[in-house]
Amino acid sequence: MSVWGKVGGAAAGLFVGGPIGAIVGAVAGHFLLDRETDPGVTFTIAMVALAGKMARADGVVTDKDFEVFRKVFSVPPAEVANVKRIFDLARQDIAGFEHYAQQIARLFVGNPAVLEDVLDGLFEIAKSDGVLHPAEAKFLERVAEIFGFAPGEYRRIRASHFAPELTDPYVILGLSYSADEDELKQTYRRLVRENHPDSLMARGVPPEFIKLATDKLAAINNAYDKIRIERGLAP
Repeated sequence: MSVWGKVGGAAAGLFVGGPIGAIVGAVAGHFLLDRETDPGVTFTIAMVALAGKMARADGVVTDKDFEVFRKVFSVPPAEVANVKRIFDLARQDIAGFEHYAQQIARLFVGNPAVLEDVLDGLFEIAKSDGVLHPAEAKFLERVAEIFGFAPGEYRRIRASHFAPELTDPYVILGLSYSADEDELKQTYRRLVRENHPDSLMARGVPPEFIKLATDKLAAINNAYDKIRIERGLAP
């Protein structure tokens, strides 16, 4: 069964008994016990819930928001209805997005790589129309802060998602302009290792989200090549 099917089935069980005041809080409490056996479900619930919250960022709620999510992450037709129920609950919940982000930060405490994966997923959605809107930018910056990322780390994550050919390659790699060749190569290798599809899967990111790795790796490789060529370094 795909992760979408697992999420839909689990959520359907949670819906029995009436409305949910804060779906992430309820789901986190339910899945925390199962985290080691199926971390992909936990990650996916976090991704869907925060995506639903981001859809409210501009104050305009439409079905187009879920369509963007569905297309970005290729939710199969058979699971669309169940996943949309989670998305809509999060989107309509009166609880603020900061509450959701705090729940997710606690759920993945000590695992910043997974929190970065969640941010990467949100950026994939935000950039789907080619523009990072002010409300989305404010939302993402605040989520990153709650997740524990410093401003420089947030800029690095953001830079890897938008027009890498126009973005400062040093920002994408999180390097200062004075970084020497050894630091450049070590940082590049670390980022490639951390963002390789195998690494994402090892930390519980479901195969359905591996698009996060391929897009980010492309930006990292592009940035490294740009600096290498500018400095006249060998491949």
